[in-house]
Amino acid sequence: MLTVNRDDERPIWQQLLDQAIHNITTGKWQPGELLLPSRELASLIGVSRSTIQIVYEELFSRGYTVTSRRGGTRVSEWTYATRPSEDVATEGPVPPDLPLLNATIGHLHGWFGDKDSRKVEIDFSPHEPYLDEHFQKNWRRSFLQASTETNLDSWAYGNAYGYQPLREQIQRYLSLERGVHVTIDQIMLTSGAQHSIDLIAQALLQEGDTVSVEDPGFPAAWMAMKYRRMQVVSVPVDEYGLCVDHIHPGSKLVYVTPSHQCAVGVIMSEPRRQQLLHMAAEQQFWIVEDDYDSEFRYRGDPLPTLFSQRPQNTLYMMSFSKMIAPGIRISAIIGPKEAIRQLVQVHELTYRHLPIMEQLTLTHFIEHGHFMRHMRRVRNVYRRRHEAMTKAIITTGLGEHFTLSGVETGLHILLEADKSFVEEAETNLALEKGIRVYPLSKYCLKSDRKGWVLGFAKVDESTIEEGIFRLAEITRRSSCKMLPHQ
Repeated sequence: MLTVNRDDERPIWQQLLDQAIHNITTGKWQPGELLLPSRELASLIGVSRSTIQIVYEELFSRGYTVTSRRGGTRVSEWTYATRPSEDVATEGPVPPDLPLLNATIGHLHGWFGDKDSRKVEIDFSPHEPYLDEHFQKNWRRSFLQASTETNLDSWAYGNAYGYQPLREQIQRYLSLERGVHVTIDQIMLTSGAQHSIDLIAQALLQEGDTVSVEDPGFPAAWMAMKYRRMQVVSVPVDEYGLCVDHIHPGSKLVYVTPSHQCAVGVIMSEPRRQQLLHMAAEQQFWIVEDDYDSEFRYRGDPLPTLFSQRPQNTLYMMSFSKMIAPGIRISAIIGPKEAIRQLVQVHELTYRHLPIMEQLTLTHFIEHGHFMRHMRRVRNVYRRRHEAMTKAIITTGLGEHFTLSGVETGLHILLEADKSFVEEAETNLALEKGIRVYPLSKYCLKSDRKGWVLGFAKVDESTIEEGIFRLAEITRRSSCKMLPHQ
């Protein structure tokens, strides 16, 4: 019998419905069992007939009962009776084993410098730019004004290419600052470099294609390609950049960071650039040019892009992660119209379009001059911090134990060690002294090069000096221990 609890806050019909469902699913009311007519049941319980009718209608609509004019309301014949609780599995399906994904994520976390329980006083992160309250104030202003000025149409499903006014601003910036002249249908917006690379793999390559990547290089590039089941081939890097002669002859794509090589920091020489462009034209492969921090050059103007010299074969990647902040999650791919159109189709199928508010805010931020003022301000900050780091490396004697690389451009410097350098142990020792450094080995696919990648964007000058002093002390003591006793 169903009962009513007058102290229960739930509506009476809900109480009765829950009890009825429980009786059916536990087998108390057997399949095919005839339920009492609504008038009779209402009288027994002491509620209105309309309340019982609501309960019966809900049971029917959910498939627990069947009704007929002559047969009344019966429990459905196919109703599933729950097994005894001890037999019911307490867990759902087990996700499939994905060893490639697990290994990739582990490497990615290691490259980013996984945070552990040890206290870090100085973090030489090469991944994050400088941000301050001035930026936050201007970004908030752009956010509020963009929110106020936007019309309702902006909140509909958007263009998979990206918000057109933002692409127009990027088009103008590329033309004025990087010498890249394109139409807006050669620009599509993405949510970061990894998203860009993943789209390229899906739209312009086929499973099993060979791709060549720098080694050391940008780990997320080859990780994304490997996860899309490409055959990833490592290409060594020397003081002139990518060793073009070592590119796999069957490559369908070559990923390169020519303006400031990721990890090693060298600038790709002009002969190597011309060799790569000629090879791409001859062998018909894609060049993916990641121009991730070329805006921060400390001697001379930013270098010309590969795209401006060979736009037919080149996909140019730019990102606001280093120029402004990673949290914005807006990047762009620039390339030939047909290639971009195909990327957009994949984007539309798998992702649809980017969130509109970030695009509106960034558009306003650029249009009203905040972006260029921000760039001028951070360039000055980075120049001072770059000088502080290079000077400290020399004056403390740290440079005597390493070879310096990447001192002209970008937001990090490489301290490369010889083969005898015990990289993991030295990195852990630095961490014990409150200094987080980033091992070069984390940027390597097959290369056995060792050293430390030191970023300076988020560390002020006095902290840089203190951190380099501590690292010099660590390496000096380690060197003394390794010297043979006289």
